[in-house]
Amino acid sequence: MNSELNPTRAFWLGHLYCTSAQNMPLSDYAASQALALDDLLAWERRLSVQGLPVPPCCRPARFVAVEVAT
Repeated sequence: MNSELNPTRAFWLGHLYCTSAQNMPLSDYAASQALALDDLLAWERRLSVQGLPVPPCCRPARFVAVEVAT
């Protein structure tokens, strides 16, 4: 697999490093940079499969524990 860093890969990898450094959810970062979240997620997977070091991104919990008061 070709893991050479070309301008397109560098562009998306740079965005992924920014989200990691800012500890910002990908959805918030994508909105703030006028990027499509689907594109950012697809490139995160693509770069990882291609063997490039992808930083860990902030993933907020999808479910939150709720206590019901009676």
